[in-house]
Amino acid sequence: MVVLHALSDFIDCDFAIADSSCSYWYEGRCPQSGVRLKLPRTSMSEAIAHGLMQYLANNDCYSREGKMYGILLVEQPNGEQRVLKAFSGLLNGCSVVESWVPPIPGRDEVAFEESRTLAELDAIKQEIITLKQLTERQQYEILFNDFEQQLQTMSDRHRHCKHQRQEKRQQICTTLTPEALTIALEQLDEESRQQGIERRQLKRQQNAVLQPLQQVIAATDARISELKQRRKALSRQLQAQMHASYSLTNFSGRSQSLQQLMPGGLPTGTGDCCTPKLLHYAATHNLKPLAMAEFWWGESSVNQDKIPGEFYGACAERCQPLMGFLLSGLRLNPIREGGVRSPSPDREGVWGEVTLPIIYEDEWLIAVNKPAGLLSVPGRYRDRQDSVLSRLRNLLADGMALVSVHRLDRETSGILLVARDRQTHRQLSQQFQQRQVHKVYEAILSGVLTVEQGKIELPLWGDPENRPYQKVYWQHGKPSLTHFQVIAREGDYTRVEFTPLTGRTHQLRVHAADARGLGITILGDRLYGCRAVTSRLHLHARELRFEHPQIGKTLHLQAITPF
Repeated sequence: MVVLHALSDFIDCDFAIADSSCSYWYEGRCPQSGVRLKLPRTSMSEAIAHGLMQYLANNDCYSREGKMYGILLVEQPNGEQRVLKAFSGLLNGCSVVESWVPPIPGRDEVAFEESRTLAELDAIKQEIITLKQLTERQQYEILFNDFEQQLQTMSDRHRHCKHQRQEKRQQICTTLTPEALTIALEQLDEESRQQGIERRQLKRQQNAVLQPLQQVIAATDARISELKQRRKALSRQLQAQMHASYSLTNFSGRSQSLQQLMPGGLPTGTGDCCTPKLLHYAATHNLKPLAMAEFWWGESSVNQDKIPGEFYGACAERCQPLMGFLLSGLRLNPIREGGVRSPSPDREGVWGEVTLPIIYEDEWLIAVNKPAGLLSVPGRYRDRQDSVLSRLRNLLADGMALVSVHRLDRETSGILLVARDRQTHRQLSQQFQQRQVHKVYEAILSGVLTVEQGKIELPLWGDPENRPYQKVYWQHGKPSLTHFQVIAREGDYTRVEFTPLTGRTHQLRVHAADARGLGITILGDRLYGCRAVTSRLHLHARELRFEHPQIGKTLHLQAITPF
């Protein structure tokens, strides 16, 4: 089975010579030495991954299910470069697929147990589905609503009668003789008692009808709970067997089972991801990794946190804990690039050179030309720590005092301001809040815009259940205003200039994509519906004009649009 692929299967080989810039590091500490080891995701590996995306896009079988895919650029002992490709988990129910890296060893040892357990898990799943569709549930809902409506109608009628009785009592107290008054009041009291009896009878009828259904439903829910516990126990048992059988090998030639590597327990699916598959295969076939890239393809993930065509780092739960072991024994060549770089090949074993052009710097602030694919500030999780701010903090003597004044989306390139002290940060932040900063963005739309210029004014709201997606929401959205001007029409695309007067999250991306705005997505904006295969989001923060808070003069910063 052919697993090593030529570069020409994915990219124009001239690219390999022209570009090797790094946008992300796969990293971990060696368990023995504590040394931090790194493997880059480079522009070249991303280009190879985009070539794989084009292949996947032309075959329907890869769009049936969403999953992570990965490529690993490797060097053979003779110096030739080749490409490995892998998928996470199963591909259309298969673990071994022609031309893809096979699963790590150990799966065959538990194949029978896995097959038996998966069959039982599927049977449990089907039984749970059937139990959830119990006809008594629908009957109970219909009858309960019917009784509630009857009770509400009765309550309204009784309330009206009570009001009439109160009025009648006031009237007869002044018009009837004592004897006649006593009889009339007893009649009114009897009417009240009869209505109470009527309500209690209806409640008894409701209980008589609903209670048997409730008992059936309760028994069914107990069975569902029992099945879920059984499913959980089976999954844990199978995972424990697989983790004890799965054996990983690193570049030092050392092999260990997943259970040995993480005796405290592992999440479901550990060992089936792209990263361990690719690195284990390279280590056991005398291949030297040069760069790696992982991306999501197919349907968006269930919780919408994975977008088709987007690159992702090592997953925090399954792969990141294994990275130190997997990379042990690996020796990388320094990656030579332009721009700001770390002072030396540090004690942790790699050259940490990064492209981060500084376009303005003084004792109060720094302005950088942020590349696409790099976060403005560190994220919450370990695989999202690489950012403009963290790089500057590592590189500069006063780095820990740096504070980001504003942010750009990860996929957006362009000018980003960083303050070197709290006072400068506060004063610049006030200018942004008071809309005193003039911002100009340049973008390419994935279609032809027929109007030349105008403004877009739509309220934006971020759904907390579907972050980071933003949408137009007239009731709760925050006001946002953007001016636009067409620069040029280039074939099927339109180059535009955006001037946002507000600074909402994803403002330009939503104003472009929404039908009530321009109705055309920015090229490469997969989050908002662009399906074109392209290397990046075509949005760039080109200009920034503001008053320097310390010296009082106006600064007009510009960064050439890279697309």
